[in-house]
Amino acid sequence: MLKIKEVTPLEGYILKVLFENDEAVLYDVLEDIESIETFQPLKDECGLFAQVRLDESRTCIYWNEQIDLAADSVYRYGEKIKK
Repeated sequence: MLKIKEVTPLEGYILKVLFENDEAVLYDVLEDIESIETFQPLKDECGLFAQVRLDESRTCIYWNEQIDLAADSVYRYGEKIKK
């Protein structure tokens, strides 16, 4: 299972995610916000998006108990970039 080393929130609801294998991706959370109802607070609640955290196992990004993203999904659907 892929593990995340670091996650950084960027402008426009983009996450920059660095994985343990030293690969990095940009993940567009806006697509999830627009298609998954439970993600809507990321857009509606001021400052919530910037509060992104990494769980202890480093296999999940989350904001609260209802909003999270699995590392493998972020890796699969994110745009690969040079770190």
